[in-house]
Amino acid sequence: MTEPDPILLFAGSGSLRLGGAIARELGIELGRSETRRFSEGNLFVKVDENVRGHDVYLVQSTAFPSNDNFMELLFWIDAFKRASARTITAIMPYFSYAKGDKKDEPRVSIRARVCADAIETAGADRVVAMDLHAPQIQGFFRIPVDNLYAISVLSERIEEHRRDDLVVVSPDAGYAKQARRFGSILGCPVAIADKERKKHDEVDQVWILGDVSGRNAVIVDDFTISAATLVACADELMRRGARSVFAAVTHGVFTAGSMERIDQSPIDRLIVTDTVENHPVSLSSKVGVVTVAPLFAAAIERIHSRQSISVMFPES
Repeated sequence: MTEPDPILLFAGSGSLRLGGAIARELGIELGRSETRRFSEGNLFVKVDENVRGHDVYLVQSTAFPSNDNFMELLFWIDAFKRASARTITAIMPYFSYAKGDKKDEPRVSIRARVCADAIETAGADRVVAMDLHAPQIQGFFRIPVDNLYAISVLSERIEEHRRDDLVVVSPDAGYAKQARRFGSILGCPVAIADKERKKHDEVDQVWILGDVSGRNAVIVDDFTISAATLVACADELMRRGARSVFAAVTHGVFTAGSMERIDQSPIDRLIVTDTVENHPVSLSSKVGVVTVAPLFAAAIERIHSRQSISVMFPES
C-alpha cells in the first residue's frame, strides 16, 4: 500500500506567522524557502527543497506592502511551476485588490480581474481566499476558487463578549446578506447602515435602517482599513440610542490614523482575524485578534484528500 502524498506547505513573507500556525494545525513543518529584497527593490524567491511531482500549498496575503507581496506571490507560483510541482494552490488569506471588482468610475481598471489573470498566467491551479469582498470575484478566475468564511470564528468570539438585547449591524447594504447570517447564528435582529461617500477614504453621512435603541450593537464587516466607516457607524448607532458598540471584522488592514480613530470612538472592542500581519501601526488595546489557521488547515486537508470544501460552511 502506497504512502499518502505529504502536504507541502510554504509561506511567503506576507504570511509567515499565519503560515506557521497553519503548519502547526496540520502537524507539519513549513517548507524551506527564502525571500530576498535587493537594494533597488527587486524581489528574489527560492524554494529550498524538492517539490517535483507534489501538490504544493503557498500561503501569502497581499498587504503591507500590497504590490510587493502580490508580485512575490506570482514569483512563488512561477518558482514552484519551474520546480515541476504537480499542482500549486495559492492561499491568499487577504486579497487586497478584491476591492477593485467593478468599473464604478469612468476610465478605471478592474484591478481584481487583472490580478486574477496574472495569478492564472503565473501557473496557479487553485486559489483559496477568505471573505472575498465580492462573490463575483470567483468568476474572474478560470481555475477553482474556494472562498472561506470567518463567520464561525468571529461569532464564537462575539458570544464570549455577548450582552443582552444584541443587534447585528451591517455597515453598508453590500454586507447585509452576510450580516443576516451572523444574526441567524447569534439569534438576534439585524440593522443596516447606509453611508454616503464623497471621497474613497471619507464617510460623510450614515443612516441606520432598523431599531437599535436600547440595544447592544455589534458591527460586522469583511475588512476595515482606516476604520472611518466603523467609527462613523458607531457614532450614529450611539446617537440612535444604542447602549454599546462592539465590532467584528475579518480583515484588519490598519493604516496610519486607524488606531487613533478606534481609541477615540465609542467602540468598546474590535475583533479581527490574523489574515493580515506586518501592520504599519501598533494595535490598540481595544483590538483583539483571533486565528483562522484551523479553517485554512481544514481546507487544505480537504483539498489534498479531494473532499468537499462547502460542507465546512453549511450556513453559507
